Amino acid sequence: MVFLIIFLFSKISFVFKPVDQILGITMPPVILALVLYYLINPLINVLESKFHVNRILSITFVFIIILALLIWGVMSLIPFVQSQVDSLVKNWPQYWNSLNKSLQNMFSDPKLHLVKERLVETNASVTKSFEKSMDQILPQTMNNISSAVSVLTNVVIILMTAPFILFFMLKDDKKFKESIIKFMPDRIKTSVGDMLSEISQSLSSYITGQLTVAFWVAVMFFVGYLIIGQRYALILGIVAGILNLIPYIGSTLALVPSLVIAAFIAPSMVLKVLIVFAVEQTVETRVISPIIVGNKMQMHPVTTILVLLVSAGMYGLIGMIAGIPIFAILKIIFTRIFNWFKRNSTWYTEEELLETKEVDEAEDTNNSEKVHK
Repeated sequence: MVFLIIFLFSKISFVFKPVDQILGITMPPVILALVLYYLINPLINVLESKFHVNRILSITFVFIIILALLIWGVMSLIPFVQSQVDSLVKNWPQYWNSLNKSLQNMFSDPKLHLVKERLVETNASVTKSFEKSMDQILPQTMNNISSAVSVLTNVVIILMTAPFILFFMLKDDKKFKESIIKFMPDRIKTSVGDMLSEISQSLSSYITGQLTVAFWVAVMFFVGYLIIGQRYALILGIVAGILNLIPYIGSTLALVPSLVIAAFIAPSMVLKVLIVFAVEQTVETRVISPIIVGNKMQMHPVTTILVLLVSAGMYGLIGMIAGIPIFAILKIIFTRIFNWFKRNSTWYTEEELLETKEVDEAEDTNNSEKVHK
């Protein structure tokens, strides 16, 4: 019956295309607002509970501070980042020639003559492909101007819409859960409420933890690159912070562009970059991540890697970033459903049912303590 239902849905997939379009339009600003909600809501709750500040006034005050920080960032950081990007583009040919000379000197030994010839052939092939692609960029750019304008328009709409959604999320914080529960049957209202609280707590822990760690990773890379004299330290630090949102492999991916730039400068700079990376990884894995994140998602490393592989293969970079929290939500839902099935089924012994009940009570107590805190 299940496969028959799936087959029938596949035959009327055109019915769901409008739903897909609606979700494609509405979900980006909602997701952005949701991320900001979990970052800002704890501060709003503190201002409301401890300092007895009106919630709307607290939200307005926080919005003004965020707007001021954004204006300061645009006025101070963007020109600096732009200058570094312009410098990187301008000096790229020089770095490439320097790398070629270094490789030629490295393989000047007659014993490595064959390797040198292969490198020369590879370099010529890469250069030819690069020149050919550059010749095609302008026509493709002219043909894709409309697409670029469309993407830019969507980004502007998202940035303009998300603050309004965020404002009402913060304002009606406690009403969302109640509005969902009231549509549920009386028998499962308590269970659904506990499940929503657990999902919200899990998302809050993951989002705040990952973004906090990503911020400090960016700062550590930036400071480390400044100390060793690595060029484009700010850009490389920002890239490292963004890529660190990908669990396990994010920092390693961020190391690649830095090593490429360091190889253009000097072999000693490569060693210095590796030292910075080793120090950053030590501080992140031994100090920052255990304190800020811990193991709040309660996922085995093998499970995390498999989820990353699947989500990356299906949805690319976005899948790698969003795969873990989505899997955590599905895990909570299916665990609750499975525990309900065990309680209402005759297939399990009383000992197993008792263990399930104790686990549920412990999780509910833990969630209530977290919400109270």
